[in-house]
Amino acid sequence: MNMIANLKTDITPEGPDYETVRKVIELISEDYRDQPSLETISAALNQSPTQLQKTFTRWAGLSPKGFLQAVTLDHAKRLLRQEELPLLETSLEVGLSGPGRLHDLFVTHEAMSPGEWKARGGGLTIRYGFHPSPFGIALVMATDRGLAGLAFADVGQEQPCLEDMTCRWPNAEYIEDSEATQSYATRIFQPGQWSADQPLRVVLIGTDFQVRVWESLLKIPLGRAVTYSDIAQDIGQPTASRAVGAAVGRNPISFVVPCHRALGKNGALTGYHWGLTRKRAMLGWEAGQM
Repeated sequence: MNMIANLKTDITPEGPDYETVRKVIELISEDYRDQPSLETISAALNQSPTQLQKTFTRWAGLSPKGFLQAVTLDHAKRLLRQEELPLLETSLEVGLSGPGRLHDLFVTHEAMSPGEWKARGGGLTIRYGFHPSPFGIALVMATDRGLAGLAFADVGQEQPCLEDMTCRWPNAEYIEDSEATQSYATRIFQPGQWSADQPLRVVLIGTDFQVRVWESLLKIPLGRAVTYSDIAQDIGQPTASRAVGAAVGRNPISFVVPCHRALGKNGALTGYHWGLTRKRAMLGWEAGQM
């Protein structure tokens, strides 16, 4: 379970706190189908819920509820993809009362419904090619309707970059065709070809929530930046900053859909899927175009 590997490295195998964290992880991992509450877990360990919450969160970096959700989501993904169970059966198997709760779990942590997560890219044909750009090697991807993907790689890292993008739509058909993507690369990285009269055709492949976030990113003017909270307000979901951050991170058309102009809380220059150095380079390059 990947979440277990996220425990802080300064934990030592001595002392009551370590034993508490170990027991909570063991209990949740074994009994996740029962969806144990904080009160149930604390009673099993003879501790107060408040103290248990503080101890586990301090050592593990997330709350017992957060860890339970991560375990539940991990098992749900396996049942949906590997065992191809229906949504209702998957929901009940992981201890949820029905598809509604499974839907909420996926939307919160994946910014997409379980059905959309399961069927990603089915029926699509995507052509791709690698092209030089001001920010390293650009992977350009397109359907017959327009630009569908833009990613970046350093020399020698083209294959991992391609794998990162194709795993977003694992059921699509992929065809290497640099000639088909060259015109997109030329337009994207040559400001002289930017024209409001001839807008670039963009195909946003994602969930309804993701597409609304990406459309909000497209409203950010050149040379400006907004926070995740600003985007959440713009799409009418002011409490969804966390899900907005996840959707921004999954933006498939980097640079064109300007996720590099999205900042963290208080305007912090947060991480970027293709590297924080590349994010800074993009902001600086754009400043030079103004």
